[in-house]
Amino acid sequence: METNIIFEKVNKRYGEKLIYEGFGCVIERGKITCLLGESGCGKTTLLNMLAGLTPYEGKIRNIPERISYIFQEDRLLPNLTVYGNIAYVLGKRADREKIMEVLEKVELADRADAYPGELSGGQAQRVAIARAFAYPSELILMDEPFSSLDTGLKIRLVDVFCKLWREENRTAVFVTHDAEEAYMLSHRAIVLKGGKICADIRGEEEIPRAYGAASRYREELLNALLGRNGIKGQGGA
Repeated sequence: METNIIFEKVNKRYGEKLIYEGFGCVIERGKITCLLGESGCGKTTLLNMLAGLTPYEGKIRNIPERISYIFQEDRLLPNLTVYGNIAYVLGKRADREKIMEVLEKVELADRADAYPGELSGGQAQRVAIARAFAYPSELILMDEPFSSLDTGLKIRLVDVFCKLWREENRTAVFVTHDAEEAYMLSHRAIVLKGGKICADIRGEEEIPRAYGAASRYREELLNALLGRNGIKGQGGA
């Protein structure tokens, strides 16, 4: 993928409920963009439009053909081993050496023959992350992938994700309601309200960032979520 993803005058309804009208936004190639906002503001809807899982009106240009999706639940197939779950999504591309390499990176090579029911919640989510990166996708979508985890494990998995991301700099879009997750992981945060962008904020520091650390990016994120000063941030779409 050589260009940015561009939303152009996108409209979306669920029955009589209008979610987006004339929505426009640019998702930058090779960056991690976070979508935040109140429940029901359309964050997951944007992911599903990118994934082709829900219809819409308007145009979204330059959506890549190969997409990985990491959900809040690990969604591993219970009848397949850790190795088998990754090999399954790769199909004919499955290569044992490469699968074991990505499992080594998420520190689960020794669990390759285990079944999902034998894993902890954190281990299962690490498999889900490994599966997303093992597949040769150009875009990774994440829908609150860390929300069910305790703080320590969340920080560890953010580090795991960043470690894998740095090798290829894939374009990623993730949804969260947690400002700290957005702060730690994203290059840019888009705050949505009423189907519109109310803040578009860019972080300057390298990722991952330290949990709870003071910075301009973190402060602007919190202000935007709290609706303070009508902050707009840099580079608004």
